[in-house]
Amino acid sequence: MDDQTREVSVTGTGEVTAPPDTVTVDLGVSVIDNTVASASEAAADAAHALIAALVDRGVDRSDITTVDYSIAPEYDWSDNQRRLLGFRVNNTVKAEFRDLTRSGEVLDAAVVAGGDAAHINNLHFSIADEATTRASARDAAWSDAVAKAEQLAGLSGQTLGKAVSIVETVPGHRGPFPIARLRMETADVSTPVEGGSTTVTVTLEVRFRLAD
Repeated sequence: MDDQTREVSVTGTGEVTAPPDTVTVDLGVSVIDNTVASASEAAADAAHALIAALVDRGVDRSDITTVDYSIAPEYDWSDNQRRLLGFRVNNTVKAEFRDLTRSGEVLDAAVVAGGDAAHINNLHFSIADEATTRASARDAAWSDAVAKAEQLAGLSGQTLGKAVSIVETVPGHRGPFPIARLRMETADVSTPVEGGSTTVTVTLEVRFRLAD
């Protein structure tokens, strides 16, 4: 039996589930008006109010980033004719905050401040210190791989040797999910926002030497 055939290949999988501690949301304003100037001014006013509401609720300005700004004409194409409705201005920011217990309150305040122009495009939860969680998942994946390899070695009447090849794969864990565009008149009742749990998975493909 040559060296290559005296090996066993296994796949070990480790998963660690932890509660998220960070919320990231894309939100902003969308305004249409007769002229570019008037639409831009209205969008700027609404965006300033929305951002101010985020800051007032404890979101650090360094955690608020503009991710989209656009101006474009908007048309009505009914009856096979093109009619200019006005000019659409979109201004979207990405905000990150770490107090999940106040997520609904923060979103409500921002949407109320932005008024009818406000929108929320998507929201997702994550773990700030994901490296530590991934390390724990890696430990579990290694234990799983070793257990499988030891069993296979024993079944074949051989002894498990050292690992000669290790390939790690980190599949995508729970990521962003869309939520409905939110428009509110008042914020008397806080919007419920549940973070659930986040699972980090690590897969190891490992080749071990076998010995008699």
